[in-house]
Amino acid sequence: MNLVTPDFGLLFWQILTFLCVLIVLSKFAWKPIISGLKEREESIEQALSEAKKAKEEMTSLKADNEKLLAEARKERDKMLAEAQHTASAIIQEAKERSGKEAAALIQIAREEIETSKEAALAELKNYLADTSLHIAEKVIRKNLSTDAAQKDLIQDLIANPSSRN
Repeated sequence: MNLVTPDFGLLFWQILTFLCVLIVLSKFAWKPIISGLKEREESIEQALSEAKKAKEEMTSLKADNEKLLAEARKERDKMLAEAQHTASAIIQEAKERSGKEAAALIQIAREEIETSKEAALAELKNYLADTSLHIAEKVIRKNLSTDAAQKDLIQDLIANPSSRN
């Protein structure tokens, strides 16, 4: 049973060795270990705070981006509205201009028709006057003494208007 219950001498030396190792470790190893743990804790804490700051910045950037997108959408809508307004103004102006041009063309056509009508009437008057002169000339040339001869001449001239000459 010696193996299960240690001897007093063995126990003394184990405790003494343990205390020596404890003193040496506390003097040389614990300070660097504790300072390393503190540095590690501080770096983790700093990383967490930086992550929190980064998250806040991302949230802020996201809000700014959404704000910029909203402003860009408003600007786009404004530009589209202006473009539509300009397009409708151009269309309206083109309609008015084409209406004025059509009215001017109609007026020119009416004037040309009136001029042509007057020219045709003048030509018809000239033709009638010329024909009347030819008829009168033939009537005067022929010595018509009787009504029957006059009637025959008029009937002949009516039947053959090309025989004026």
